[in-house]
Amino acid sequence: MKLTVPTLLTLLRILLIPVLVLVYYLDYRWTNFAAAMIFAFASLTDWLDGWIARRYNQFSAFGAFLDPVADKLMVAVALVITVQQHHTVWMALWAAVIIGREIAVSALREWMAEVGQRAKVKVATLGKVKTVVQMVALVFLLYRDPLWGLPIFIIGEWLLAAAALLTLWSGFAYLRAAWPSLKEDAKN
Repeated sequence: MKLTVPTLLTLLRILLIPVLVLVYYLDYRWTNFAAAMIFAFASLTDWLDGWIARRYNQFSAFGAFLDPVADKLMVAVALVITVQQHHTVWMALWAAVIIGREIAVSALREWMAEVGQRAKVKVATLGKVKTVVQMVALVFLLYRDPLWGLPIFIIGEWLLAAAALLTLWSGFAYLRAAWPSLKEDAKN
């Protein structure tokens, strides 16, 4: 297996997960800033690895498998530590929607690949918009403190709610695209 630059960036994102958790729970004034920057950096590597793969034709089967796994792990961990720190019904609900959709869509993509229909559930623009809103929301939630008079945490909560709604919308779009194949399989 050849490790490409995009795959190395994806592996870095996975290695940053325990660093994020450790930094988040350190008892220093600067840790919320550091945790937010670690997550922001990891989010940027997600964009960068895709750009490098497309620009320099550095695709690999391992990288294609690992990239969405790394993204989902990083997001799930950020959501869990955020909910643990700020355990409200709404925060838990938004996190459950986002994590649940990721699991469901991953399973749907895997099943569609098995029946030779993976192209029907490829990443769409709506999914990319959802990802950007979700990443910004999580950076804000990890940072927590007001910045330049702006209530960063509250803005993050609203962005997370928007991301959860976009998550449901995009999840429905994937399900609708896969529905003909699901119905056909149910007949057999």
